[in-house]
Formats: sequence, structure tokens, C-alpha cells
Amino acid sequence: MLRVVKHVQGPFLLRNAACLSTAALPLPKTDVQPHFKKIFINNEWHDAVSGKTFPTINPSTGEKICDVAEGGKPDIDLAVKAARDAFKLGSPWRIMDASERGVLLNRLADLIERDRVYLASLETLDNGKPYQMSYFADVALTVKCLRYYAGWADKIQGKVIPIEGNHLCWTRHEPVGVCGQIIPWNFPLLMQAWKLGPALAAGNTIVMKLAEQTPLTGLYVAQLAVEAGFPAGVLNVVPGYGPTAGAALSEHMDVDKVAFTGSTEVGHLVAQAAAHSNLKRTTLELGGKSPNIVFADADIAHAVETSHFGVFFNMGQCCCAGTRIFVEGKIYDEFVERSVERAKMRNVGDPFDPNNEQGPQVVKKYGNKVA
Repeated sequence: MLRVVKHVQGPFLLRNAACLSTAALPLPKTDVQPHFKKIFINNEWHDAVSGKTFPTINPSTGEKICDVAEGGKPDIDLAVKAARDAFKLGSPWRIMDASERGVLLNRLADLIERDRVYLASLETLDNGKPYQMSYFADVALTVKCLRYYAGWADKIQGKVIPIEGNHLCWTRHEPVGVCGQIIPWNFPLLMQAWKLGPALAAGNTIVMKLAEQTPLTGLYVAQLAVEAGFPAGVLNVVPGYGPTAGAALSEHMDVDKVAFTGSTEVGHLVAQAAAHSNLKRTTLELGGKSPNIVFADADIAHAVETSHFGVFFNMGQCCCAGTRIFVEGKIYDEFVERSVERAKMRNVGDPFDPNNEQGPQVVKKYGNKVA
């Protein structure tokens, strides 16, 4: 069944998702249940070596959704071994044509698109963001991201370089190897796609550590990778905590690269662990304080609305949130007054209700911090 949302209070996405006011929004699965709660290694599901689990919480109610296997160093070791074996010369993944890697990524995108209502509902349940944002933004952009990198899979190429003398000089781009990836809780599906897409397109194998606050959609996508046809060991997914699973991944001697998205504070720790171990390559996407600048000749109504969006989008849980606003003195008082009125109009409540712009902060302590 499809429902047409005729009016949505405020923008959820600028431009592309302005169609929210008229686009057909499928009814969410408000009784959605997670299917996968264990550790994913070698295309199989495992309990944690320690037997430990941790609860994942519905931020809208504070109630436990389910218990998830708590990965630690022994589980990271097993996952890295699986990824290393899958990366060996002569393995199915290493001999696969580059174009076939693109086919698999497109197939994964197809499966996510097929299950988009379930995934958007599960994302809203576990993360608390409004369902229409999960559906129109997170899931839709995840599909687009994977399709984009699917197109790159057979276009990664080196060069033949003219040099002096009777010599041949050429370069070849090869996969790095085993990539450790640590993703945050603010955009679980999309952050997963941003990490998986380029690494898989280039032919790497992966051990991903999911955020302990929001592990459910990432685990579901792991099972979709099996359905898509990715060979065993290419993608391994370990839910767990940063000081244990995340640290073990960052300092692992058989991981060739680590990518982390999260706080600057933890980014320091990841970089230190990478340097102190095998000097592995790192990619760090850390927090910021992004400013908006509003001059007196600006369209104030538009400036207020876009600045409001920049601060409040995704409940303010965004690496590039516009958390600083510089306003020219001539219009400062008017801008502040209008901004306060716009903030008062913002609908906050049940994220499955299409009339609400904002759900809860992902964790209660963060809500208390900004209240």
C-alpha cells in the first residue's frame, strides 16, 4: 500500500527531496523486527567468542529492541583472517573480473532497493530519525552510492608513461588489501555504503565494525551481500564497542588500511593505533564546526530556513551541521527573532509519524546534553 504525503512540515532534504510533499511514501513497518543479531564472518553468522551480547535500544521509547552479539578482539581476529584468506592470490575474489565486481555492487543496490521499506523502517526504529528521511534520504542515497561505485569497478586503471631510453614505464592500480572500517551511528546505512562502495569496487576485502548504538541495518545488509553473490570472506561485519572491537581493528597487524568516521577525539586514537602497529593507511572523517555566513542583502526568509535546516537536519547529528552562523549586524536581531520562531514551529515526536520533522537523539545522554 502507498500513501501520498500531501504536506510535510519543513524540508527534510533540500532540492532533491523537496518532492516529499507530493511523492508517494510507502507505509512504514511500525512493527518491524530485526532478523540478524550475530557476528557476520565468512558469509556465516556466529555468536561472539566470549558469548557476550549488548542491547540495542529504541531511542524513541528507551526500550530494548533486542540483544546483539558483542564482538571483541577474538572476533576481530577471526574476521581479519577470513578477509585475508579471501584476498589471497588465486581466490575467487582476486581472479574475478573487475566488471563482475560492478555487477555484484549493482546487485546489492538492487536488493537494498527491493527491501527499502523494511530497511527504512528498521533504520528509524534503531536510530530514531524520521521514517520519511530514512526512506527518501538514507536508503535512496545508499542505493545511489553503491551504483556509483559499481560503475567505477572496471574503470580503475594505470598509465603508460613515456620515458627516455629503450624502456617501458607503466603503473598499475591494485587493491590495498584488508580494509578495516569503523562507522558511526548518525547515518548507519549511508555510512556503510560510503565505506563499502569504493573498497569493494577496487577489489579489497573488508572487516567492518558497526556502531554499537545502531547495528541492525548494517547486519541486514551483510546478509544481502550473500544473496548478491559476494564470495565468503570479502565482507565481514562485527558489531561491538570502540575500545574493544574498534581498537582491535585499528591496531591489527594484518589490516592494511583503516577508515574511521566519528569524533575527532576517537580519530586521534585510531591514527595512533594505526601508526603504532604496522603503520597502516588511514582515512579519517571527523567532526567539524561548519559556518553559514548571512549578509544583509540576503533573502532573510531563505537564509533562516536553510540555516535552520543546517543545524537541525538529522536531529543535528551530522558531521557537517551548520552549527555556527555569522550574521551581518544590520539584520542580526531580525535573523535571530525569525530563527527562534522557526525553531518553535519544528515538530518533534514519533519518527514514524510523517508530520514530525524530528525524532529523538540517538542516545539519551546526547539528548540531555543538547536540551
